[in-house]
Amino acid sequence: MSSPFIAIVGRAKDTVNYERAMHRLNIPCFTTLSIEQSEHATHLLLPGGGDITPAFFGQINYGSHNIDTELDILQIQAFSSFMVQKKPVLGICKGLQIINVQLGGTIRQHIDTASTHMWNGADKHHYVYHSGTDLSDFFYQLYGTSTRVNSAHHQAVDRLGRGLLPVCRAGDGTIEGIQHTVLPIIAVQWHPERIMDEGGEQLLACFTDMKAM
Repeated sequence: MSSPFIAIVGRAKDTVNYERAMHRLNIPCFTTLSIEQSEHATHLLLPGGGDITPAFFGQINYGSHNIDTELDILQIQAFSSFMVQKKPVLGICKGLQIINVQLGGTIRQHIDTASTHMWNGADKHHYVYHSGTDLSDFFYQLYGTSTRVNSAHHQAVDRLGRGLLPVCRAGDGTIEGIQHTVLPIIAVQWHPERIMDEGGEQLLACFTDMKAM
């Protein structure tokens, strides 16, 4: 069984925290914009970033910003490739939304409670709660019924994509964690790489322990 080797599909200037977190776990990783290079990895990490091009989920732009369509396309392609190969995938923040959109879901381009989910000069923390009946999902196994997290987003999942289940929600009902019912795909709306000593390390270790099917 091969050891985990993580591909982070993103722009190198934006992935320093993710690389640092993986190095803390002694897990080799690399950042790339090449789909061919990413396919040499055992695991895929889709990092946070700006908003997804609304056309990719069938909408006009009514609140999205910091759009990088080229990167959207590359991340969608990488996710599709890993999904076909049934390799483990972790989505973080925008990465969760990429997964949802590629599986046919949609995004709310601006949520009414955005101020409670955004950083205002420092990490803003809130609680998320187990939202399902299956107590074997990754969220319950790691955190029980709730945990305190950070977040930095003004958009959120609207309609869930095919095969995805919500495993936790914020107090306002916003979906903050999902997993696939069959494939080794998990995602969170917060940033575990920024809170390694407050539950982030457990989540990233859970991801790196996942195996291809």
